Amino acid sequence: MNIYMLKVHIIEWMRHLVHFILLYFKSSQAVRMENIALRSQLALYVQRYEKEKLPSPTPTSVFRQLWVFLSKYLGNWKGLILVVQPATVIGWHRTAFKFYWRKKSKKLGRPTISPATIHLIKRIHKDNPLLSPEKIHERLLALGIEKTPAPNTIAKYLPTTKKPPSQRQLQSWKTFLSNHHHELWATDFFTIPTLKFQVLYGLLIINHQSREIVFFGVTTNPTAEWTIQQFRNATPFGKVPKYLLHDNDPIFRSKAFQSFLQSSAIVSKKTAYRSPWQNAYAERAIGIVKRELLDHIIPLNDRHLHSLLREYISYYNNHRTHQGINGKTPITSLAYLPSSVEETKLESTSLLNGLYHSYKKTG
Repeated sequence: MNIYMLKVHIIEWMRHLVHFILLYFKSSQAVRMENIALRSQLALYVQRYEKEKLPSPTPTSVFRQLWVFLSKYLGNWKGLILVVQPATVIGWHRTAFKFYWRKKSKKLGRPTISPATIHLIKRIHKDNPLLSPEKIHERLLALGIEKTPAPNTIAKYLPTTKKPPSQRQLQSWKTFLSNHHHELWATDFFTIPTLKFQVLYGLLIINHQSREIVFFGVTTNPTAEWTIQQFRNATPFGKVPKYLLHDNDPIFRSKAFQSFLQSSAIVSKKTAYRSPWQNAYAERAIGIVKRELLDHIIPLNDRHLHSLLREYISYYNNHRTHQGINGKTPITSLAYLPSSVEETKLESTSLLNGLYHSYKKTG
């Protein structure tokens, strides 16, 4: 951002702040009348915009930042924004979150290599396809190339030779899941950005047979001790599964967590590296939570996120149907007698401020 653009950015923000401060010196009646005056002009513009098909205005960076802020402190913001879709505002927040952490994060590990080095690696591999990354590394050293990449780095730029899982491997894993789905739980972590660009960590535990989300937790700093406590809360009175399916996260593989599983008579089943398909139920449940809840709401902090997840997971378990269990809900719901549409009367209950509704027959 050059000096001119920075100046324009600051001036636009100052205008918004001045208007905001002036509102405190106006009476409630004056604010209402000004609101009506502005709305009438906006309605006229919208009418002309839709009738004459005018080009959409281009939101400035200050406008995007302002609406990301308003989306958290204005309850009915989705009904007020007209120039863009509400999903666009959520996207602006995600973009700002990535930009914030990209600037804040420090690059760790090996330094990046130049495009010329990558080209040379690919050229040597093309001319000598049988050479391993170690041999290419030695060849570069012999040629006196400065800052020669390590063999592991060289391997990243070579065509992958990893084969997909064989039919036998797929069948053996599917057979295990099918034979033990009634005594199998799965778990995984997921991350959520907040309004202030912090990263929250969620833990989800799901029952394979019923698809019920048995337990969830939210924290800013997941540790083995915290994870063990979550599983204690999820398994009261010795109500434990026989198997627990998880990935190779260091917390799940830690000595403390594995000792806890052994003391609870739970068999640890680790998935293969880079094989999320082996923990498909937990991965899918997390994807559903993100698509149906977190893509529409930006949490303020861990308490706010915990409240949102508690309400959504109650809806997920009690009202959301699943194809994998023949269109039923994870927690068995009431069975109603068949009735025609004309004879059916429904009572709806709003959930998550109207994002979803649950229904029940009243007569």
